[in-house]
Amino acid sequence: MKMLTLNRRPARGVAMSERDQRLLWRIAALLLDYPSEQTLAMTDQLIAAARELPDAVRIPILDFLQHEFGGADPMQLAARYVETFDMRRRASLHLTYYAYGDTRKRGMALLRFKHAYRQAGMQVGDDELPDYLPLVLEFAATVDLLQGERLLGEHVPVIELLRLSLQDSGSGYASILAAILATLPPISTADRRRIAELAAEGPPEEDVGLEPFAMDPLMAEGRR
Repeated sequence: MKMLTLNRRPARGVAMSERDQRLLWRIAALLLDYPSEQTLAMTDQLIAAARELPDAVRIPILDFLQHEFGGADPMQLAARYVETFDMRRRASLHLTYYAYGDTRKRGMALLRFKHAYRQAGMQVGDDELPDYLPLVLEFAATVDLLQGERLLGEHVPVIELLRLSLQDSGSGYASILAAILATLPPISTADRRRIAELAAEGPPEEDVGLEPFAMDPLMAEGRR
């Protein structure tokens, strides 16, 4: 089976086959999305799939599935998810939010995701911003591995910052972020500086809308 190679830097953790990489990202995408009844019904299937992964990523995923997800009360799980990701600015699942908040500069960053999806023939609805981590993982796992890997790799500092935030709050979701990071390029010295900057500054609070994102002519056509 073809083994993944990265042009920029060697992958973290153990070497993974393309199948394992895609499988991990697919599972992580489902677990980091809002816990719907459909996903909860797939718990046994997700556990079976996770058992096929290498130890470095299998153990944290199985730990979450067996102790945080499987058998949990659906209402409590949903409430915990909202409290974890929707009520805390430093635990957003939108990758560009950490650097740009809701400023105009973020609009241009969002276009990079939208254009990558469009080039791969994937259409994204207007009800979700394209930097939503579960969406990026789904794209990488099922549509375009190389483009998806590039988008994820470019945001390693943000993903690590999110992991640290979740770890600090005692959230079991931190183990999923750890598994994702095990599939990406290692954290460099420059990444660590960026993580420190983002942690110190926090997302910008200026709320001026996402005009550049909304003004993309190709996106406007999709709304007609």
